[in-house]
Amino acid sequence: MHELGVAMEVVEVATRRAGGAHIRRIALEVGVLTAVLPDALSFCFDLATAGTKAEGAELELRTPPGRARCRDCSRELRLERPFGRCDCGGIDLDWLSGDELRIVELEVV
Repeated sequence: MHELGVAMEVVEVATRRAGGAHIRRIALEVGVLTAVLPDALSFCFDLATAGTKAEGAELELRTPPGRARCRDCSRELRLERPFGRCDCGGIDLDWLSGDELRIVELEVV
């Protein structure tokens, strides 16, 4: 389960940025194309925060949709997985969004 590693890295980055302050909330974007399962990440978050300045913090997950542009016809399409097919039949896609994995807000006290 790589979500535990992701949760631990998020907590490490957040605590470093908090500069010793207690963290109350972490808002995290996890795009649908990242192969990170939001439920598993939420489950691992409490384990990752135990004994840190983020212990007891709320994890707010935001899930940007997957969007891509077809290189054959320039049409934009929505992706639910890290692959897809355009209506024109094209499979050569440029990802526009959905692969985000970043801390977007940090609430400290």
